[in-house]
Amino acid sequence: VMRRNPFGMDICCRKGSRSPLQELYNPTQLSNTAILHQIRRDQVTDTCRANSVSSRKRRVLTPNDLKHLVVDEDHEMIYCYVPKVACTNWKRVMMVLTGRGKYSDPMEIPANEAHVSSNLKTLNQYSIPEINHRLKNYMKFLFVREPFERLVSAYRNKFTQKYNTSFHKRYGTKIVRRQRKNATQEALRKGDDVKFEEFVAYLIDPHTQREEPFNEHWQTVYSLCHPCHIHYDLIGKYETLKEDSNYVLQLAGVGNYLKFPTYAKSTRTTDEMTTEFFQNISSLHQTQLYEVYKLDFLMFNYSVPSYLKLE
Repeated sequence: VMRRNPFGMDICCRKGSRSPLQELYNPTQLSNTAILHQIRRDQVTDTCRANSVSSRKRRVLTPNDLKHLVVDEDHEMIYCYVPKVACTNWKRVMMVLTGRGKYSDPMEIPANEAHVSSNLKTLNQYSIPEINHRLKNYMKFLFVREPFERLVSAYRNKFTQKYNTSFHKRYGTKIVRRQRKNATQEALRKGDDVKFEEFVAYLIDPHTQREEPFNEHWQTVYSLCHPCHIHYDLIGKYETLKEDSNYVLQLAGVGNYLKFPTYAKSTRTTDEMTTEFFQNISSLHQTQLYEVYKLDFLMFNYSVPSYLKLE
């Protein structure tokens, strides 16, 4: 099999060279990393089993459920992207991996280009037999983050930045209309000053849940990536982003020329910041919000935050 690497040189894969899955499940030498990922996989399996009632009967996934699963044919990998968990950089990396030499440095790809859907192929674009084949044979991975830190990150990005007018119009106006007594005409028209408390009230409002699915930026990982229906081989964490990402690239056989881009963003949402945002949320609302994200907490082994006052 001939494979091209991003630098355009042909690498001939030896017949019998190991696939990412072989290397993951039967590592040449057993490492702590391999054991760690086994523990994370088991945690997901156990949580799915324990919550099978609340996760509703095993429903059949439709192609629409697979639109977050990005496919890399060349390296036989599938990545489920979760917004606010380094997904821009992972999409950039996937563009390098699937670009057949078109890109070599992920950070040269503008962020907005990484989110253009036609730049990456997603699993919902395949026929049912092709989908099943890939789910069975490709290495599947996703990245997760402490659920409330991810939520605060989404809120800060979508509701406190002046440039996100489409979010203000689409969600902000709705949240203000529903959650704010005596809202001014301007606030109702612009929706650009949503408070975190109002955002939380909107998320736990049963009306919201009935109306339409959550936006992907605050949708649960459980609903975006379907970890109880799709067996993920690797679960990377935002907290150990660099190590976990480079492990994925190493398994894909590209670790020697492609490293995951890491740069510390000074504006990054931290645990301290999240604690602060939750100070003004009533314990009743905190409890209800925890219920919404509970499966993500359990499945990915995040403990109940110490700042929560649960009822």
